[in-house]
Order: sequence, then structure tokens, then C-alpha cells
Amino acid sequence: MTDASAQFESRLSACPACDAAPLAGRLAQAGPAARGDIVLSLPTAHCAVCISDVERALTAVPGVRDARVNLTLRRVTIDAEGLTAPDLIPVLDRIGYEAHELDPGALSATAADRHGRDLLMRIGVSGFAMMNIMILSVAVWSGADDSTRDLFHWISGAIALPTVAFAGQPFFSSALRALRAGRLGMDVPISLALILASAISVYETFHGGRHAYFDAAAMLCFFLLIGRYLDYRTRAVARSAAEELTALEVPRAIRLTDGAEQTVPVAELRPDDLILVRPGGRIPADGVVTAGASEIDRSLLTGESVPVAAHPGQPLSAGEVNLTGPLTLRVTAAGQDSSLARLTALVAAAETARGHYTSLADRASRFYAPVVHTVALLSFLGWLWATRDVRVSLNVAAAVLIITCPCALGLAVPAVITAASGRLFRAGLLIKDGTALERLAEVDTVVFDKTGTLTMGTPRVDNPDALDGDARAVALALAAGSSHPLSRALAGTLADTAPAALDDLREVPGYGIEGRWQGQLVRLGRADWIGAEGDAPGAASWLRIGERVQRIDFTDSLRPGAEECAAQMQAMGLRVMILSGDGAGAVADIAARLGIVEWRAGVTPQDKAAVIAELAAEGRRVLMVGDGLNDTAALSAAHASISPASALDAARVASDMVLMGAGLAPVADAVGVARASVRRIRENFGVSVSYNILAVPIAIAGFATPLIAALAMSASSICVTLNALRLR
Repeated sequence: MTDASAQFESRLSACPACDAAPLAGRLAQAGPAARGDIVLSLPTAHCAVCISDVERALTAVPGVRDARVNLTLRRVTIDAEGLTAPDLIPVLDRIGYEAHELDPGALSATAADRHGRDLLMRIGVSGFAMMNIMILSVAVWSGADDSTRDLFHWISGAIALPTVAFAGQPFFSSALRALRAGRLGMDVPISLALILASAISVYETFHGGRHAYFDAAAMLCFFLLIGRYLDYRTRAVARSAAEELTALEVPRAIRLTDGAEQTVPVAELRPDDLILVRPGGRIPADGVVTAGASEIDRSLLTGESVPVAAHPGQPLSAGEVNLTGPLTLRVTAAGQDSSLARLTALVAAAETARGHYTSLADRASRFYAPVVHTVALLSFLGWLWATRDVRVSLNVAAAVLIITCPCALGLAVPAVITAASGRLFRAGLLIKDGTALERLAEVDTVVFDKTGTLTMGTPRVDNPDALDGDARAVALALAAGSSHPLSRALAGTLADTAPAALDDLREVPGYGIEGRWQGQLVRLGRADWIGAEGDAPGAASWLRIGERVQRIDFTDSLRPGAEECAAQMQAMGLRVMILSGDGAGAVADIAARLGIVEWRAGVTPQDKAAVIAELAAEGRRVLMVGDGLNDTAALSAAHASISPASALDAARVASDMVLMGAGLAPVADAVGVARASVRRIRENFGVSVSYNILAVPIAIAGFATPLIAALAMSASSICVTLNALRLR
């Protein structure tokens, strides 16, 4: 739907107060991108009063020609001259409405929803025609006879035939494409049923027959379109959510060139450009803070309501909101390379992937179409042989075609998968692989990494003063070359120290990082790799310079929801383990705090993958949750895998799902949703199969007219779709 038509529908469904604006003007509106309008998100708008308050406040601003609130999408489109979003957001803030700028260009796909609008239009036409034809049919059923009955049939045909020709176009065009490609798609029997029902009705009307099925043709079209639209809307849940994320990317940015400010489109930003983000502004591109201090609101991206501090050296993502102070960022990625664009790509990948149940449904549908045609043909020939009546035989064949349309089977899987994907997306979990839900429902064992997964991965150095001058310089040089959370924390703590000059610097995954300083080997990493003895009930790293060894202690905090996640998974009967490369003391401490009995410390990347393989050999289906380079092999080997958004790129690529927020609670929820999804899929298959087992013999036996067949088939499709929507 276009933004205007969607708004028109939302206003009709809200209340009489929503109809204050002239309908003609609203229906004539084009998408916001077409005129360069300003589009603001209104996350707190919820009723007709909100609509009137927002529109009244905005239209009172000089330069604003029109403001239209879309309550369904919770956004306002403003037609203004000489004004920008930063000029109007404070106006809404003063009357108590939170507002954020959206990119009209990014919203064009959502606003110009032609397919959804087209389906709704055809539903309206077929529904209106069906009701009028049913009125005439009731008169016929009530005893109208001879010329009166024939007149009502002719009037019904005059309404039904153009309606079927117009409203049935989605099925006719799809069937034509399938036949041209030499295959029988699901829309072929649907189209044939519509044509047969209409043709039989015309024949009966011409010959003064007692029964015509124009009402069945219109009703079949109406209910089929409803099922098609429900499926379309369900599929659009995750896609529209991703488009909303993309729309959060700011269309313009303030670029700093030789100290001068220049407002440019975000598309013109390049890596290493310097940009200025003022307080209250949204981050236009991924970047690293080079100057300034502020707080960042990440709630719209991660769901985390607590602002985080921003300081030089901290990376920020496009779409986040700068709250308190001006920041200068050095761009690392913009446009299609930004984190928001990658999130959209992840959702798109989830929609196109295929699972076991999806393939099963597709195979069944392909097998189904020729079987349906064969059964209908045999029914026609059998009744023709038994009755010698072509009209009766065609009626039975049409009823068989209508009642056996494979729509319910085709909706069984995609409706469930997309509904579940949309629910998890809103909870903060992105599904990269469409088969992940099916595999996640089968897991019986969960393996967690520790640092950066069960903990926040942002440890603090407890004893930085224990390092002397040379040790500080060497430790900083080693830590700066590693991506491990402990190394990053150490590098941040020692940032005021000049790093030592090292040679042959290299990281050994799972152990640490090493190099040469003044001809001697220096290492930073695990105790056993360094050659240190002992362990401690906390996180620690060891520094070795020649023969000298020093210990560096760290503290790390648990991820929010970690305790609840572990407890919920154990309550669901899952076996929960921790595999970590850290020392035994640190791992034991975290395991005790979470109530996890099984844990292993000092595990190398190869060991993690080997443990996963051992569990698989025992018949276990393992869910691996990890974030580091040392988890990549285990993530790939596991039956299903999840990585936090803060994970390394390699870990995110290897995983099936990405956890957007800081909390772990959605991980446990995902298992429950996955299990519910599989139950819904099986229920939908059961509904489809049971329906056909019961309905087909009734149609073949001649007990179902085309009208009854249309009602039965539409009811089965709608039941399947509504069952899937229960996941939302």
C-alpha cells in the first residue's frame, strides 16, 4: 500500500475522529519519496487524539503545508517548505511526542506497497460483488422460478463475470506463467476452477437451468484473495521490520572538510570521512568517535533502554541516537555497507532460505497439482458414464477442482516461518538461515562460550599499576594487535602509554598473541601457553617478557538475562554446558553464578569443535552460542548456532542467528518459538491432509456443489493462516 492509502485505511479503522481530512485529498497523495516530504517516526502515537494533536501542532508551524499521521505505521508525513526534520522534532517533543527522522527513500518500498494495495482492492471488489450476488441467490433459493429466476441469474452473471475477470487476475497470470514454463503450479487448478464455475453458470443461465454458481465463483475468488493477502502480510512482517531499520539511516550528514561543515547526502560519505553529530541527532553511518563525549541511545536497534557512554575510540553504528554532547566520528562504513544495511540483508537471507518442511511442502504441492487435475478428470468421466449428463459431470468436476485447491498446503510452512521470524526479530534476534528454526526446535544441548557471550565481553583491568614502564609498553603493543576482549580492555587502560616496537606480531587463536621485543620473545595470553602456574577465581591474562611473567587480573559482568536464560533452558529439559578458553577459576566462577554444572576451561578452538562432534556422535543436537574467532569452528559444526551482534564478523557469518541486544533472554525464547513453530507446521499439514481426506470423497460423490466447495476450501486456507498467526 502507499503511505496515503495505508493511512486512509488506518483512519477508517480507528474512529470517526480520523476522518477529519478530506478523503479526496488523502487518496490523491503520492508516496513521501515522490515529493521529498519529511517523514518522522512516532513510536508513542496510539489513538485518534494523538493524530489530531500531532497534526494540529505541525500545521501551526509556518512553512508546513500539510501533516498526515499514519497510525498503523506510527509515522507522520509532513509537506513543508524550507524546513528540515530537526526543525520539527522539537515541536512534537514540546507536546510530549517522541519523534525520529526516517529516510523517505528507504521507505519507498514500504510506502509504495503496490502488491498489498492491489490485493486489498481486488478483495474489496470481489467481496462487494459476492454480497450482491448472494442477495440475488437467496431470492432464487427462496422460491423464485422461471423468468424471475432466469433474470436473477442474468443479473448475477453481469456482476460475477467482470468481477472474476478482474479479481482473479493474480491467479490467472500466475497459472499462465506456469503453463508457459511447462509446469502445473498451485494457481492452475484455482484458475481452472474459477473458469469452470463461471462457464457452467453461463451455460445454465442460457438454458434456463435451476442452478447457477456465479455466487460460488465470486466467493471462491474472495476467500482465495483473503488467504493470499494474509500470507502476503505474514511474509512482510520481517521484511517491513528490516525496512524500518533501514529507514532509520539518516538521509543527510554533516561532513567536516578542513574544519568546515558541509551537509551532504549519506550516500556521498566514504570511509575515513569526518562527520559531526550534534546532540539529538541520529548517527548517519558506522564510525569511530574521534572527539567529544556523550551518551548514546541504542533502544531502537537493540531494545536496550539504558544509554551507553560514548568517548574517543568507541565504535558507533548507524541509526543510534546521540543524546547529550556533540561527537566527531571517522566513518568506517556508510550506505549499503553500514550495520543497518547488513541487518536488512540478514532478514532477506532468512526469507529466501529453504528448510526440510518447506521443501516437503513444495514437493507435495508440485505432486498435488497433477493429481488434482487427474482426480477432477476421472470424476467428470465417471459421472458422464453414469449419468450421460454433461452438466452434472462438469458440476462435479468443478467442485472437485475447487475443494482440492492446494492453497492450505502451500501456506502451511511459509506462514509459520515468517510469523516466527517476525516475532523473533521484534524480540531482538535475527534469523540468517531459514532452516534455523527447524533445527533449533530439535536441539537438546546448549553450549555457551564464556567471554563476550555469557559475559559482556567488556572486562576491566583490576591491577594496571602492577605493570612497570617496559612491561606497560610491551603489554600495550601486544594487546593492540589482538581482538580478544581482555586485550581490548588492557589496550584501553594503557592508552596513555607509548607502545613498544614489536616484530613478528601474530595472534594464536585460543591462546593469545606473541611477538619479539629487543630480540626476545614476548607473549600475552593464557597461563599454560605463557608458562605460568596457578589459576584464580576470575578472568586473568599473563604477560611474558623473556623469563619474566606477570599476571593481569580482570573483572567482567554477566550479560543481562544470562541467569534467566540458563535457568529457562534447563527448565525446558536442555543440557547446558560452558566451553571456554579461559582459566578454570574464571569459568568455575561464572558457572556457579549461573547454576550450570557442566563446564570446561582451557578449551582450544579445535577442542570446542571436537566436543561438538562428540556430542553429535552421541546423538545430541547442539545449539552453540559464541562470539569469538575461537568459536567459529564450533558454530559451524553445531546443529544450530547463535552469535551476539558484538561478535567478530567471522563468528556472525558462521552462525544461523544474530542476537541484536545485550540481553541473552531472547536465546531461550527462540528455542520455545522454534518448537512452537514446528508444532504449528505439523498442525497445518494435519489440517491440510485431514481436510482433503474428508472433502475430496464428498466432492467426488456429488454431495458438494461448487458453492459449498468454495466455502470449504477457503475455510481450510484461512484456518492454516490463522493458526500460523498465533505465533505472533
